Amino acid sequence: MSEKIISVERVFKADKKVVWRAITEKDLMKLWYFDLQDFKTVIGFKFEFMGGPEDGIQYKHLCQITEVLPEKKLTYSWKYEGFEGVSYVTFELFDEDENTKVILTHIGFDTFPSSNPDFAIANFEEGWNHIINTSLKAFLEKNI
Repeated sequence: MSEKIISVERVFKADKKVVWRAITEKDLMKLWYFDLQDFKTVIGFKFEFMGGPEDGIQYKHLCQITEVLPEKKLTYSWKYEGFEGVSYVTFELFDEDENTKVILTHIGFDTFPSSNPDFAIANFEEGWNHIINTSLKAFLEKNI
């Protein structure tokens, strides 16, 4: 079985410091991502949130920070309570002229039960494309 990777790349007309704050400060994250009770960019920090299809089951996501390179890279594990499998989400930030390129990668989602249609690759692709290309984009354009 080959490991599948989802990768979403976008250049934002925003300073890297602004983008880093957007992806690491819980009060900003809730405006475009998920409403987290707490979030810290500390390796080992655990956080959780509810999410799922608007008209479907809401899943408890269990995450743990695994890598932090300030203003460059953030990685965390992504699991679902009550289900096998673990995946990893990485946000990488790069200077591109006066803009910031964000590359989001999600690996390991194929470790989730294939019998559950909510865990299909198309749902992850759709979700991440919306989060980066619509939600984060709108947030950064509004808040710069």
